[in-house]
Amino acid sequence: MTRRSRKKTGRRTLAERSDRHVLYERTVQDAEAEIDLIDATFTALRGRRAERLREDFCGTANTACAWVRRRGGNFAWAVDLDPHVLDWSRTHKLTQLAPRQRQRLRLLNLDVMRVRTRPVDIVLALNFSYWVFRDRSTMKKYFRRVYAGLAPDGVLFLDAFGGYEAYQEMKENTAHGTFTYIWDQARFNPVNSEITCHIHFRFRDGSRLDNAFTYHWRLWTLPELTEMLEESGFRATVYWEGTDRNGEGDGNFTPAAEGEADAGWIAYVVAEKE
Repeated sequence: MTRRSRKKTGRRTLAERSDRHVLYERTVQDAEAEIDLIDATFTALRGRRAERLREDFCGTANTACAWVRRRGGNFAWAVDLDPHVLDWSRTHKLTQLAPRQRQRLRLLNLDVMRVRTRPVDIVLALNFSYWVFRDRSTMKKYFRRVYAGLAPDGVLFLDAFGGYEAYQEMKENTAHGTFTYIWDQARFNPVNSEITCHIHFRFRDGSRLDNAFTYHWRLWTLPELTEMLEESGFRATVYWEGTDRNGEGDGNFTPAAEGEADAGWIAYVVAEKE
């Protein structure tokens, strides 16, 4: 719909009526499934249930909210540098929690390199957010900060993506009913492995929400991540996704020393404090 036709009809386009944070949660996140994985993995590794969780680069704090909903004894700290996204969370996410759940969640507008809380059982850095650190010294500094903030048997959970398509400048479209999610790998520099990605949304009325989110990352490999974690004091294990009968990912992640050379994959790195 053009601007001219919108004036004539008096209607706003679907893009103008949409909230980019809601769209992100619908297309990118599955907080309950991730909490299932994190909860079960921690219990299997440590022989007890985790209670205290810190979500770094939390955005809307969607996962932290899922954590405090999971059990009455769960506490969460959600950390992000962007005050606007935390304000959005206060309005749209915390209001959906019961009063006692809200009391067990703290939003912290702080740098993850400086944040201090009581020792936590779990730290999360998901959706590849920690890839904002694009050199080894800064990434290791972050890992050491996480190590210091964990309880003696704490665990850091990371995710990563790769595959030969990860190094290509390309777009991937995924239909979601009334809109299409577009993952745009706009630029990749093979010299330093830095990548710029965008998320766009296209709606059935023809309107678009371009550059809803933009990321400037380094495309880290799994060996690089596990080596840096181990140099920072952790014991790191890659959790690889299984496949169904059609060869598609089945959502089940287990420890693995070998993966498939797929065009695109997502894995978790589980780093245990030693």
